[in-house]
Order: sequence, then structure tokens, then C-alpha cells
Amino acid sequence: MIHRRLFSRVLTMLLLLISFVANAQQQNTESGPVNELFRSNGKIYVIVGILVIIFIGIVLFLISLDRKISKLEDRDRNL
Repeated sequence: MIHRRLFSRVLTMLLLLISFVANAQQQNTESGPVNELFRSNGKIYVIVGILVIIFIGIVLFLISLDRKISKLEDRDRNL
């Protein structure tokens, strides 16, 4: 049951992230010097990639933490 709730929460966050990224790409009206620098050199993709890697790492950490807690709860119930 905990796994289903965690999975649904992670899926919800992922869908919100996807919709946020889609909206951010549509509203491409800012033309500041920093934004132009990142876009011209392709560095914006590096930043997005790093953010995705961090997000995936946090999700994997939470999943492993949930599994460990579930094992401890099961062990505690059996005592």
C-alpha cells in the first residue's frame, strides 16, 4: 500500500514536471543576456540535464528509503 502511494506521488510529480517544462518552452519571451548566452552555447541543455539527474537521484533515494522503512515495520510487527 505504501508503494502504491509513493508510486502515485512520484508519477504525479513527474507529470507536473513535464507540464511545467512544456509550458516553459511555450513562453520563450525572455531575451536577457544570460538566457541568450545559455541558448547560444547549448548550455541550457546541460543545466536541464543536471536538474533531471538530481531529480531522479532524489526519487531513487526516496524509493530506497521507503523500502528500508517497510522492512523495519515488517520486522517490528513480527516481534
